[in-house]
Order: sequence, then C-alpha cells, then structure tokens
Amino acid sequence: MIGSLTALWNRVFAVLGRVSMYRLVLLSLGTLAVIALVLSFFGLVAPGPLELVVTLVVLSIVCSGVDAAAQRVLKLPWRIESSLITAHILLFVLRPTLDLAGIAGIALAGAVASLSKYVIAWQGRHILNPAAVGATVLTLVSLAAPALGAPSWWVGTPAMAGPVILLGIAVLWRTEKLRVVAVFLVAAVAVAVLRTTAQYQAAGVSVPIGDVFWPILWSSPFLFLGAFMLSEPLTLPPRRWQQFTVAGVVGVLAGWPIDLGAISLGQERALIIGNLVAFAFAVRSAVRLTLESRTDLTPTVRELTFRARRPLKFVPGQYLEIEVPHRHPDARGTRREFSISSAPEDLPLVKVAFREASGPGAKPQSSFKRALALVEPGAGLPVTGVWGDFVLPKRTAAPLLMVAAGIGVTPFVSQLRQAQAAREDRDIVLVYVASESSELVYRAELEATGVPTIVFTRDRPADLPRHWVWAQGVRLDADGLLRVVPDLSARHAYISGPPGLIADLAPALERARSITTDAFSGY
Repeated sequence: MIGSLTALWNRVFAVLGRVSMYRLVLLSLGTLAVIALVLSFFGLVAPGPLELVVTLVVLSIVCSGVDAAAQRVLKLPWRIESSLITAHILLFVLRPTLDLAGIAGIALAGAVASLSKYVIAWQGRHILNPAAVGATVLTLVSLAAPALGAPSWWVGTPAMAGPVILLGIAVLWRTEKLRVVAVFLVAAVAVAVLRTTAQYQAAGVSVPIGDVFWPILWSSPFLFLGAFMLSEPLTLPPRRWQQFTVAGVVGVLAGWPIDLGAISLGQERALIIGNLVAFAFAVRSAVRLTLESRTDLTPTVRELTFRARRPLKFVPGQYLEIEVPHRHPDARGTRREFSISSAPEDLPLVKVAFREASGPGAKPQSSFKRALALVEPGAGLPVTGVWGDFVLPKRTAAPLLMVAAGIGVTPFVSQLRQAQAAREDRDIVLVYVASESSELVYRAELEATGVPTIVFTRDRPADLPRHWVWAQGVRLDADGLLRVVPDLSARHAYISGPPGLIADLAPALERARSITTDAFSGY
C-alpha cells in the first residue's frame, strides 16, 4: 500500500514538473473558474453565471491590453499567462456584476493591477502583488463613487473551499511553498478565531470554539489568499525564514483587520504590507545575463557560462530562474530554474548546467530547450530572481552527507568549490550517482576539493583518484547507502536529484540527523 502511494506521489510530481509554474497556476485558476460557473447554476456561490462570464471577459481584455501596451513601450516580451493570471485572481476577489458602473470599476481594477507591474517596480521587478493593488485602488475609489463597487472576496464560501484546497496544494507543492502558506493559515485562522471570540464575549454571548473555528476556515478568503496570492514568487523574499516571517505578518493582519476609518486593513492591504516587508528583506533587481559560451561536459550535459550585467548575489546551493522568450511555448512555458554550479568567487561569471538527452528513445525537446539552443553568444537573457534554501549549515563542524544524482550534482559543485576557496574544514562525504562513468560531470572540480566520494555507476570509472571509491556490487537502496556510509546517523543529509531517487533513499535518510532535499523533475 505504501509503495503504491509512493509511486502515485512520484507520478503526480513528474506530471506537475512537466508544466511550468505559471502555466500550472493559470490552469488551476481556470479550473476554479469553471467550477464556480457550475456552482453558480445551483446558487452555491454569490455571482450568477452571466456575471461570472462577463466579468472574466472584461478582466481578461483589460489586463491583456494594458500589459501588451506597456510591454510594447518598454520593449519587453508579452507574457499572456501573467495577464490571464491577474484577471482570474481578480475574478475571485472583486464582485462580478452586469451593472455598467460596476463593470467600469472592474475594468479600473484590472487596468491598475496590470500597470502596477511596471509603475510600482524596482529595477525591472514589481514589488506588490498586482491583484492586491488593483483591489485596493478600487476600494479607495469606491469611497467617492460607491456605484463602482468594491472587492467582495466571494471565493471565501464553503462550496469553493474544497476545490481551492486541492488546486492550491498542487500549486504550492510545485512551488515548494506548502509550509510557508501553512504558517500564514495558522496565523490568520488563530487570530481570526481570537478576534471573533473576543467580540462574542464583549456582547455577553458564549460560543463553542468549534462554532467559530470551522466557519472561519471554510468561509473566509484565507485559503485562496494564501494559495494563489501570497505564494507569488516575485513578491516573496529568497530565503525560507524570511518567507515564514512575511507569512506570519500577513496572517496576523488578515486575521484581525485594523480599522482605518472609512475602510479596514482587509485581505489585500494585509498582503501589500507583507510585500513591503519582503521587499525590505531583500531589495532585489532584475538581472540580465549575457551568454559567454557553451560547453559539452558529457555526451548529454551542457554547461552555459554567462556574464552578469549587474551585481548578482547568491548563496552556494541556490538556483536562479532564466527566461527565454520564444513563440509558441509549450506547457512548460518560457522560464526555467537552474541550480548555479559556479561559486560566488567566480562572479561576474555565472555557470549553469542541464541535461539534454538525445538519440533513439529520447523524449522530444521542450520548446524552451529548442529556443535556448538558438541563443547566440553575446545575447542577453533576463533572470527573474535567485531563490532557495538548499544551503549548507553555517556551523562548519557539522558532518555532512551529499547525495547527488546526475545533474543534481550542480549545487554541490558550487558549495564545495566555495568551501574550498574559503578554506573551510568540513567533514563531507559525497555519494555521486550516474548512469555511466562518462556522465560524471564536474569530475575535475570535485576531485580538486579532496572530498571523499562514493560513485554509483554501471561501469567502473577509469583512473579514480585516491579519495574516490566505486561502489561495485552495492545496490543503491537504504541498505546499500548504510553500507557505504556507516556513520549516516551522525550526518546531516543533503540530497539533490529526481523525486524517484529521493523516495527510494528516504528510509535510510530518515536515520540522518536531518534531511534537506533539492528535488527536480527535469525539463
């Protein structure tokens, strides 16, 4: 039973991994819109069917039009997915209507939301969640012109709770933000329960805690706000502890809206404050990388060397997201995440590597790979940011185990080279897994670090250095890992590779002092 569930889990992860993060968000929001439309025929949501359709059409036209115009003026590639995501989020935040004045208010919110991406920005990156900005401006304008309407957050209804949870989990799992949004939900629901209970007590009414908790959880907009707005990568800080802090701040403010006179500090204003906290944590700018060269590291692995046009800060083990605009992108979209294989000391040069399978039986290349192959040296590519917590502990005395599968070795190369440059005395063992010895990438760099390395390949690598060992005849499973690393329980384990490998080694890795994973599903 457990094996079947693990296999299903890995299969779902692989499917989600073949869809870009932005495409997955759009598909999830589109599915929610269809579900809401069906529910509207039965009166289970506030808007009617025609109100939903008209509102979404208006928002899609306005957001797409404003984005297209702004990107044309700024000579940026048109990202239709970004426009439609903003339109769909506003559909669930605003009050759908057929009233002409209300439609004008909806159009205003959509236009402001799209414009905010370019106006409220810092060196090419928007600071605030666009939908939150559009909803806030509409709230303020509606004080003078009530006919324009105001945000209603009608998505916070029991009938929508289940679909929002299921689709939200898919998005958050893909973006690795489940724990971050969980912190937000705990804070928001706990504070809202405390506030509501205090209001009942002030009125002299005694209410069981369950009668307060469940309506808040199922009938509040917290689920949607966390899954589809707070989780936006471009408005979150890069490190996990910073993201937890932002989630807690937004949760407290959303759970107990502060009275500001004519309006309260509602959901969208709470998110904007959280965005500002995130911006204060890490004032990041958009960076463009100029392609310097391509190198074939193995028959199937390519390395790209870039030069950063602006200062680029990263911690070894983190990844960056590169965009390659191209026509007719497939489901994976125009952006990809790459672990940085170079060390900070190599700046302004930045290196990444990726697998490019070819030959009989190889999967068709994605549109991103085909477009990337056409990029000539000297061309610039935008980087949307640097993220990740796959970083080594600051305490250098902590014994470590690194487990790398194929191209999953790239973050370890960066970390080991930086540790060597900083002359850190760390106790590290590397387990390196590859299909063939010819696929052991960055072998020279790893040999130079002097780190003891255990190699799992089908054939024996030639000329192994003194500190490398070939695990001949050892099966790569829980028992095999314990056999080659007998002091596993004393080490902090770091594993980078496909989810299938991580799942296979999970029983053994659970015996380590801690586990940090960097799973990927390929592209």
